[in-house]
Amino acid sequence: MRKSIATVCLSGTLEEKLTAIAAAGFDGVEIFENDLLASPLSPERVRDRAAELGLTIDLFQPFRDVEAVPEDLLARTLRRAEKKFAVMERLGADLMLVCSSVSPAALDDDALAAEQLRLLAERAAAHGIRIAYEALAWGRHVNTYHHAWRIVRQADHPALGTCLDSFHILSRGSDPKGIEEIPGEKIFFLQLADAPLMAMDVLQWSRHYRCFPGQGGLDVAGLLAHVLRTGYDGPLSLEVFNDVFRQGDTARTAVDALRSLIALEEAAGRTDLPAPVVPTGFAFAELAATGPELPALLSELGFARTGRHHSKPVELWEQGDARIVLNSGLDATTGHPEPALAAIGLETPDPAASAVRARALLAPVLPRHRAVADAPLDAVAAPDSTELFFCRTEHPDHPSWTGDFTPRAASASPAGITHIDHVALTQPRHHFDEASLFYRAVLGLRPHESLELADPYGLLRSRAVSGADGSVRLALNVAQIRPGSGPSGSLWQHIALHSRDIVATARRLRERGAPLLPIPDNYYDDLEARHELDPGLHRTLRELGLLYDRDDTGTFLHLYTATVGRVFFEIVQRIDGYQGYGAANASVRLAAQHARTR
Repeated sequence: MRKSIATVCLSGTLEEKLTAIAAAGFDGVEIFENDLLASPLSPERVRDRAAELGLTIDLFQPFRDVEAVPEDLLARTLRRAEKKFAVMERLGADLMLVCSSVSPAALDDDALAAEQLRLLAERAAAHGIRIAYEALAWGRHVNTYHHAWRIVRQADHPALGTCLDSFHILSRGSDPKGIEEIPGEKIFFLQLADAPLMAMDVLQWSRHYRCFPGQGGLDVAGLLAHVLRTGYDGPLSLEVFNDVFRQGDTARTAVDALRSLIALEEAAGRTDLPAPVVPTGFAFAELAATGPELPALLSELGFARTGRHHSKPVELWEQGDARIVLNSGLDATTGHPEPALAAIGLETPDPAASAVRARALLAPVLPRHRAVADAPLDAVAAPDSTELFFCRTEHPDHPSWTGDFTPRAASASPAGITHIDHVALTQPRHHFDEASLFYRAVLGLRPHESLELADPYGLLRSRAVSGADGSVRLALNVAQIRPGSGPSGSLWQHIALHSRDIVATARRLRERGAPLLPIPDNYYDDLEARHELDPGLHRTLRELGLLYDRDDTGTFLHLYTATVGRVFFEIVQRIDGYQGYGAANASVRLAAQHARTR
């Protein structure tokens, strides 16, 4: 289907927005009136520029407070409309969005509303223009799509139809199934937006928190399915009011927007997008590593240095199925001035298909500079610039990336670590919603509830995504700014390693002098009050600095290392099917880390 977007979704000037919208691959655009008013470009130049970019102008919006007004206001409304029709003719736009009235002067009179909308439609038709009437969720008298459609049907004019907006419908809890009662040819336009589920005034919710489909909690795909059953064949168009998007990079936001529509079409069964290939595990985590700190920490954690890349300054460290790659070739010149997480290798049953889907969903494909003998690896950039590699490790039918490493004899004393449990990735605040959609759409991972966690210097927003079986888990955290002293601890990244017996692992790490994060005694006093733990277990937790959590299915034990650069390790043990990430302990961990880094 054709894809369109309202200019209000993006930051920048009108010309910058048009350029970004076209470059992303959209077919059309809604011109938001304020963008035109603030532009030095004439309507004719906007029309010509859109045509040069291959964009159609699908809608001009909004026109407000039209219907059911007293007679003395009607003449002024029609005069205002005639002026806007003239602008639309200059723009080459033939569809105007009319919002249901919020004016205190509006009357609760459907017959009068229909009569005046019919009159407006007659005036519009004389200019070759149609009117799409939309129910605002906060409209004074008309605030549901059912009501708006009744008035349009009563007005009965060929130049008058309805505009459906997913936010206005779903935010009020209206049942979208009734959309199927509207003839498709009378749905003149469809606007789509998602939003996080929030308990707040609907106008403020709309103006500040809308997001692209798939980034919130509304069933936009379900609504679209109902619309398509009517026979609607117009564009899918995005109309999102969002403070973050309005300040973000224009081109990047436009790409994210188009990705959301591609994924939405898939969810509605209207595209032949390659099926998602859900990762089945972590092949490796790659760290930018200069200096001796990370090698020393890995040794203390029980990892062995098992190989060196045959052509790059890269080492492979292993313990069980947990693999850490240390790359000393990444430094300030490559954007890694300190130890940091640079890349993740994801196990996939079909790396080529994973890469094809990533490209179809506009994931930036990374150029690979490899020697002839290097294993072929497809990689894409995640929203936070972490490189994601699609791997099939040591499979007889696929070249393994481990073949790029020359084995070396290694002696180590394992600490009971079996595999990578999850990885926490820091997202800039303005990329958080993009990241949530990216991992869901590109990798087929399931997003979980977004949480706000207490940081000593603010709030840490976190959202996990995972495969259905939990073999791949990622925690997406929002970077906050610590007032007066630069980035806060939410810029830290970490790799969680699973232990088969975390008590034994903790004892070994302490015997080796591993730099473990100290946990205050106050935490254990509170733990004793909150949970009826076996006294022996409670003493063990306190002695070893282990944190404890439990959910409806099981329990979770974990501990943390000190931070090296931007990276630290977490050791975890999931018992009896625990599914979470120890979020109840996050504030304690963050406070302890801040205390160590001051």
